[in-house]
Amino acid sequence: MNRMRTKGSKFLDVVRLKVKGGAGGMGLPRHGGFGGTGGQVFVQAKKGLNLYDVVQKNPTKVWSATGGGNSHQFRLYGEPGTDNIIPAPVGTIVHSEEGMVLGELNNEGDQVVVAKGGAGGCSQNQFNGQKGQAQTVKLELKLIADVGFVGFPNAGKSTLLSALSRAKPKIASYPFTTLKPQLGVMKYKDFRTITLADLPGLVEGAWANIGMGHKFLRHVERTKLLLFVVDIHGFRLGPKYPFRPAIENVILLNRELELYKEKLVERPSVLVVNKMDLPNSEKKLEELMEGMVNYKSYCQGLPEEMQPKQLIQFDDIIPCSAKMNKESVNCVKECIREVLDINHSLDIERKQVELPRYKIQKKLEDTSKQLL
Repeated sequence: MNRMRTKGSKFLDVVRLKVKGGAGGMGLPRHGGFGGTGGQVFVQAKKGLNLYDVVQKNPTKVWSATGGGNSHQFRLYGEPGTDNIIPAPVGTIVHSEEGMVLGELNNEGDQVVVAKGGAGGCSQNQFNGQKGQAQTVKLELKLIADVGFVGFPNAGKSTLLSALSRAKPKIASYPFTTLKPQLGVMKYKDFRTITLADLPGLVEGAWANIGMGHKFLRHVERTKLLLFVVDIHGFRLGPKYPFRPAIENVILLNRELELYKEKLVERPSVLVVNKMDLPNSEKKLEELMEGMVNYKSYCQGLPEEMQPKQLIQFDDIIPCSAKMNKESVNCVKECIREVLDINHSLDIERKQVELPRYKIQKKLEDTSKQLL
């Protein structure tokens, strides 16, 4: 399937459309008249839309421009055809049928020509108007957000999104409560806003398109900061999967992102260790922190297929109880802003300076004590 859709859902992330430019008008040989140029078809970014709205606007999924006017005795230059504009969400990438990227709509008003109009009739084409371009194009939505949540199912990502913003995602004690992206906006006292995207939980093998696979990972590409969320008590997806402690979940998430696209592991990243309100969390946090301090050597002790080649350098590690401890949530909120600001002017691909991984070790210890 090429779309992410669930029963009752109105979220699409891929739509295919047929587009056709208008034909050129006929020229007038005896008077040297020029036929009008056919209209073009554009895709234009507009805020507040999703791809479902595009389909609703034109259920046939066929978008055509009108043809150019013919040249005649009293109007030697035929009127040009009328363009047709397809409104699309900001963050849409437009592909040709062959897979070529025709353009990206990253800001409101950005537009891409997807079907050119045919030339009007003139002496160079024996005064015959030419056909307009016709093709099938794919609109692929990649969410644009400041922060993208990364984690396995049931790590508490939806609860954290709800605590950080006014978003109201579905929350329950079973995996895969998030089946479509959920967006939230974090607001600060100085009116600064930061957008958050809670994306469907990964499963092992997501890089190979297992589970929601690429449907999740392609949205991660458009975020400025990755917020890893892991359950301090570990996670087991199902009977076919082994139970993995928190440290192994971090390593697997590292590996999944790397296998999908290596550059993702160079992105600014923060690790949120969630569910610290549950019993025995303090001891498990100590075990996790010990593993993170010796991250490289810990990875080398795992099966080769689990070992990431490039290790994520976390800008911060924060213990948190998204459900029970507001102070820890505020700590996450302030950390997100700080890391975004620090990395704003850096070229991530050439980043050489490693930010202190445990710059607030005392804060970690103080916060974790307050959680229990």
